[in-house]
Amino acid sequence: MYFLMIAVFVLGYAAIAFEHSLKIDKAAAALVTGVLCWTIYVFGGADIHDAEHHLLEHLSEISGILFFLLGAMTIVEVVDSHEGFAVVTDKISTNSIRSLLWIIAILTFFFSAILDNLTTSIVMISLLRKLIKDQPTRWLFAGMVVISANAGGAFSPIGDVTTTMLWIGGQVSAENIIAFIFLPSVACLLAPLIYLTFTLKGEVTRPEEDELQSSNHPISRKEQITVLIAGVAGLLFVPIFKTVTHLPPFMGMMFSLGALWLITDVMHRDKTPDVRRSIGVLGVLRKVDTPSVLFFLGILLAVASLQTGGQLIDLAAALDASIGTSTQTGIYFIGSIIGVLSAIVDNVPLVAASMGMYEMIPGTYFAHDDLFWKFLAYCAGTGGSLLIIGSAAGVAVMGLERIPFGWYLKKISFLALIGYVAGIGMYILQRWIIFG
Repeated sequence: MYFLMIAVFVLGYAAIAFEHSLKIDKAAAALVTGVLCWTIYVFGGADIHDAEHHLLEHLSEISGILFFLLGAMTIVEVVDSHEGFAVVTDKISTNSIRSLLWIIAILTFFFSAILDNLTTSIVMISLLRKLIKDQPTRWLFAGMVVISANAGGAFSPIGDVTTTMLWIGGQVSAENIIAFIFLPSVACLLAPLIYLTFTLKGEVTRPEEDELQSSNHPISRKEQITVLIAGVAGLLFVPIFKTVTHLPPFMGMMFSLGALWLITDVMHRDKTPDVRRSIGVLGVLRKVDTPSVLFFLGILLAVASLQTGGQLIDLAAALDASIGTSTQTGIYFIGSIIGVLSAIVDNVPLVAASMGMYEMIPGTYFAHDDLFWKFLAYCAGTGGSLLIIGSAAGVAVMGLERIPFGWYLKKISFLALIGYVAGIGMYILQRWIIFG
């Protein structure tokens, strides 16, 4: 049963990685994999009461992550339904391809840190369609959106799901992840940007006005700004709430969602029921990406089964024996490999597996806020940019713009690689300067 669990997990992993070829949604594969792994564990002779105890223990941690993500996605969807992001994007007027590239990349970087890389990518693709008519140029910008979104999300506790998992799991604190990963993330962004600055020239052609969809949304400018400020303030409030109260982050997220819900209900109480349903929280909840939430549930359950079954502990011991995790070089090697692997398969199960493999032992590189966890946050967050299917942001952009896998591999993967390596170099240099 020990090896059967591994086989089922690997098959589920493969189904997730090749979902576009198989035409099977990764959420379905993840849910089946998660339940089957626990079923095999029970049938393998485990005591049913112990198995149930371990399952419920893991489920309490998983639920915190899922409610956090659900709240964050709902808040962002509410802001988007009120066209709040247009307050920022309408200010862009340049047609220079270089200037526009820097503006888009920097906006994406910081939006991703404040919001999350998936939602930011969706918002920025909508913006690019209003700014760039030529498809190859728009695809190039879309590739930089993926790199920028993943770089910006890596250093923020709410910007990338893997960083969020490490933060909620207690491996890193919000202030430390920002302080130590910000400069590597900036290097990951700047390296491809500087390269393109010397290779691109000319101006972009904007779509004609009649090519753009006009909006008849009954939202005033004042309401746009109000919801944008309330939504962003609510997201920024979450790490403050956790620091002050020491309650789980999803509690702060639920409070922020409830506050935004109250604000929008009061704001639209004199409007017609149809308008309130279309732009209010109740209407927005129908548009939240529920399959992604179910995917996280399934894959985290599967990883938890391997943690309970002992496979992850054995894998950690094997890595220690072959590579060694008692030295900084070994930590850098393992973290870098995990980052590259996250481009081939999803980074969520990789980080979840790492969290189950290594205990936070004081005095080691795996202690709270120590070397491994911060380096893992950077590598897992940015390594997915190497392939378009390697991150949630990449998959979203691929679906929205119909970017072929081969085109991204040819045009963008090299840019992502130089950014990834530059960030690793910056992290190593930064730690050497601080700690010697």
